[in-house]
Amino acid sequence: MTGFRREFLPINVGSLPHDDPREACSAIRSWLPELPGWPQLPRRSFLENMYVQFSEGFPGLVLEEDRIYVDRARDLSSDLERLYAAYLENDLDAYAFDRSYAAGFTECIGEVVSDCRAVKGQVTGPVSWALTVVDQDLRPILYDEVLADAVAKHLRLKAMWQERELRRFHPTSILFLDEPYMTAFGSAYVSLTREQVLSLLGEVLTGLQGLTGIHCCGNTDWSMVLTAPVDILSFDTYDYAESLSLYPQDVKDFLDRGGSIAWGIVPREAHRLARETPGSLVERLLGAMTLLVEKGVRLDDLLSASLVSTCCGLGSLEVEDAERALELTAGVSGELRRRYLS
Repeated sequence: MTGFRREFLPINVGSLPHDDPREACSAIRSWLPELPGWPQLPRRSFLENMYVQFSEGFPGLVLEEDRIYVDRARDLSSDLERLYAAYLENDLDAYAFDRSYAAGFTECIGEVVSDCRAVKGQVTGPVSWALTVVDQDLRPILYDEVLADAVAKHLRLKAMWQERELRRFHPTSILFLDEPYMTAFGSAYVSLTREQVLSLLGEVLTGLQGLTGIHCCGNTDWSMVLTAPVDILSFDTYDYAESLSLYPQDVKDFLDRGGSIAWGIVPREAHRLARETPGSLVERLLGAMTLLVEKGVRLDDLLSASLVSTCCGLGSLEVEDAERALELTAGVSGELRRRYLS
């Protein structure tokens, strides 16, 4: 991550509950001005659901009111040929975001202030997308070899187009893959090998030139995630700090490669947000770091590679609570800077 100073910068995960993209972007600029990221607005429209938002143009895709699926009974050969042609030719414009799918992107991206450190975007990761989107028989398309490969290539084009647009406004971009379903890896409900996961992630990530990250808001095999070609790990530190501490050598190797950790120390439940303060969350975060320090990871290495975030997206909250979460994120960042950078 040469040239990008982490310095406990606050970063948003993705979704906000606002209906108005201007209000959502204003909140981002108010609390996260140094590292702004465009917000997903799932309450505004079903098209901004994280699994629908990046679906436009996928072969055989059907949207019916609040349902998304792939009609595998159709002849998909021409659609697949179009996708593979775009992939081979890097035809990114064919995979641009329509405003109806991402009003927050359209609203925020042109408003990025010139003195921010980087601009952040996100795309749903291939594992979560292909496990959630099903065919006409309700079978996840991840288990269709042809469609699983198509998912990775489709999302790669979506991610590359987005990164190109972000870099028009700032030379440093960060593109996250949101992978909530990574929590199911290794369970009896998901038949997926480590090699398959890394292959799908790698297909999307290796198409990108800027900084990259993975966000997972639960417990998973962190050794696998930390092996992926990413610069930033974002995880729910508030509830799952102990799970990461089970992989001290993998964390150490990740930091030695220049990786960073976005500590999701700010909760997203209203009752928890009401009782926490920046100070209490800083102490909780330092406790999470201590779990790794006790197993041989240097505290200075953790501190120098740290960003601060909410534990997950905030789209399920009320607007007031979501903005409280952003305020706390900024507050934790400020308190850490006061303690360690002043």
